[in-house]
Amino acid sequence: MIIDTYHQAKLYSFADQFKNLIHLYNNGKLPNKILLSGQKGIGKSTFAYHLVNYILSKDEDFSYNLSDFLINKESKTYKLIYNGSNPNFKLIDIDSDKKFINIDQIRDLIKDLEKFSFNLKPRFILVDNIENLNLNSVNAFLKILEEPPNNTYFILIHSNKKILSTLKSRCLNFRMFLSNQESIEITNQILGLNIYDLISKDLLNYYDTPGKILSLLDFSQKHKIDLKNLDLKRFLILIIDESLYKKENKIKDILYEFSEIFLLKNIKPKYSYIVDYFLKKIENTKKFNLDDESLFLELKKKVLNG
Repeated sequence: MIIDTYHQAKLYSFADQFKNLIHLYNNGKLPNKILLSGQKGIGKSTFAYHLVNYILSKDEDFSYNLSDFLINKESKTYKLIYNGSNPNFKLIDIDSDKKFINIDQIRDLIKDLEKFSFNLKPRFILVDNIENLNLNSVNAFLKILEEPPNNTYFILIHSNKKILSTLKSRCLNFRMFLSNQESIEITNQILGLNIYDLISKDLLNYYDTPGKILSLLDFSQKHKIDLKNLDLKRFLILIIDESLYKKENKIKDILYEFSEIFLLKNIKPKYSYIVDYFLKKIENTKKFNLDDESLFLELKKKVLNG
């Protein structure tokens, strides 16, 4: 059910921002260092891929459809990026077995940028999850941003987590936001159905981006969970009781996030000490890779069963 960012051929949101950047490019004024900031799953990466496709496919037979905000999957640009062989595009992201973007990835990028370009098209470097650059890699990356090669554009994706001010200050920052209702409408368009037929209103009230909603739906289908009849509290208890968080990190991330939401939105102010205690424990468990099972069992016993 999850739609891969790159395969999302339709741009469902941020049309005005997209047109503004296109206008800047067509007038030779597009900034060569752009930071797209917003919550995870809001569509920042999709937005970036559409911008890249529009520019690189301009003179191709199957160019970008600007009137419908649509990538033509027959375009040479799309196919080359899909195959990882487009000389004008490079993606930097966290490797599946890593927690950070490491220095070797940045060194490889530097080597690629030193190579001669065989065409006159601009080159695009898309760095997703920029907040996950480690200290060595961010310092190396800053040097590239200070003096970028000619006709090279950097698009950085930032999910509202802390990044170095020196990195942020070198880019033109575009903040992206969707309301809960806008996220629901976009999700319905992507799926071609009403998401309220699949997920309870209580759960959807805590979700603010289409990507997160689709991820939740994918999770429920994979584990045969009926989200239509679950509120947030019962959802958390089910994941803990069934130990689903032990099966994959994405489920654990969902449990962490929903636990924090439940604590912040459902515990009365007079019990704020409980909220502070568990939020700190969640933070330390994630940060220092502590025993998560004891955390979740304690949360269930002291909060969810209360």
